[in-house]
Amino acid sequence: MNGMNKGFILGLIAGAAAGLAVFAVAPRRPDDDRAKPFQNRYFAHRGLYSRDGSVPENSIASFTAAVNAGYGIELDIQLSKDEEIVVFHDEGLKRMCGIDGPVYNYTLEELKSFKLLDSDESIPTLSEVLSIVDGRVPIIIEFKGGKRNRLLCEKAMEYLREYDRAHAGPEKGSRLYCVESFDFRIVFWFRRHAPDLYRGQLANAYEWYDDKFSRFLRICSAYCIFNFVGRPHFIAYGLGGKKTWTVKLAELLGAKKVCWTSHDPEDKNDNDSVIFEFYKPPTTW
Repeated sequence: MNGMNKGFILGLIAGAAAGLAVFAVAPRRPDDDRAKPFQNRYFAHRGLYSRDGSVPENSIASFTAAVNAGYGIELDIQLSKDEEIVVFHDEGLKRMCGIDGPVYNYTLEELKSFKLLDSDESIPTLSEVLSIVDGRVPIIIEFKGGKRNRLLCEKAMEYLREYDRAHAGPEKGSRLYCVESFDFRIVFWFRRHAPDLYRGQLANAYEWYDDKFSRFLRICSAYCIFNFVGRPHFIAYGLGGKKTWTVKLAELLGAKKVCWTSHDPEDKNDNDSVIFEFYKPPTTW
């Protein structure tokens, strides 16, 4: 093989590799109306909760405080044993409720009997939080991945469609909520079943993930190499971790940039939305 032929073949290989990378990580560019409610806005992480725990995270009190202050809110949802949607971050109840065992082992009635950090607050349902927000501020909803992904998505959309009818459905303009998940299968579900809904892929640096993630899943998430499945409109990337070149490529190709969890007002720089905690920035910039 002469030098010219070798160079041609190497060029083809390099071009194919570049094309494959673009295909794998390319986002779905959102239209302006879809992204507008989330653009240049601060979102209170799990509500406007306090560092000392007197106002617990993901509580009615934290969401009420955030809405009254005019902040968007970010929250986490998962299913109870009896298939009700509760707003709670951890898989296990130990940190927030002092109870051994995962959320999915308990019914809604049982979960409601547990108190958050020894406060008077209990675990809220998605329906309760939507009633509090009442269309006043935008919401970022994180779907916690698990064995019942499809059921969680289906049941959540029932509540969200009802919320649309009461507030900012497609016929009234931009929706005031969006969805995100670390699990690209959940992002794909919304691409397929609610394609007009603003959706995002959560990600962070490889080193951030704990042992419950396999090496394969850590790589997939850190590099967003399954964007071709979910085609997210935005990537919500953890602060403190160095962005991979594939995430930067996705942003270059049009993915909106969301950062979490901010402790500094300057994190708004070079981001489209900021999820924050433990300080009180302006609501927008």
